[in-house]
Amino acid sequence: MGNIFKLAETYNTEFVIIMVSTAILNVILLISFIVLTVKVSKMQKRYKKLVRGNKDIDMEELLLKYGGEIDGVKSQVEQLNKSMEDVNGKLSSAIQRIGFVRYNAFEDRGYELSFSIALLDELLNGIVITSIYHKDQSICYAKPVKKGRSTYPLTVEEMQSIDRAIKGEMLVKNYR
Repeated sequence: MGNIFKLAETYNTEFVIIMVSTAILNVILLISFIVLTVKVSKMQKRYKKLVRGNKDIDMEELLLKYGGEIDGVKSQVEQLNKSMEDVNGKLSSAIQRIGFVRYNAFEDRGYELSFSIALLDELLNGIVITSIYHKDQSICYAKPVKKGRSTYPLTVEEMQSIDRAIKGEMLVKNYR
């Protein structure tokens, strides 16, 4: 500090004020330069990430390219949504519920070789198939089911198989 006062005595005071002001401005400019250099460095890293290493890419071309890719993806998503709606429409009429009952149709046979199986869609429409086994012959027949009911008379086992299909049970046990 003593040197500054000697300078002030040697030179006039205005010159010293100008020198000190210039030094302060230089420090401020140096700090600003360092801050801006850090910011530019961060921006360069983000830019390199954006262009993915391509040095000869124009930013406008890059944005147009990415915009086109986004439009393509949107179109694909719309197509997938339409396809999904079609599949969902078809699935509603596909067999989704199955109920199965295995039983002994005749008391003289000890085997549970007869069965009833209900195959229903989402709206509980479908069929119930029954196979009755006897040592001399086997009979198989089907009855339509609409909304969980049939217009034909149902046996206990057929009603059980429809009930299991509605409830989502796939049990093979006999509940007689």
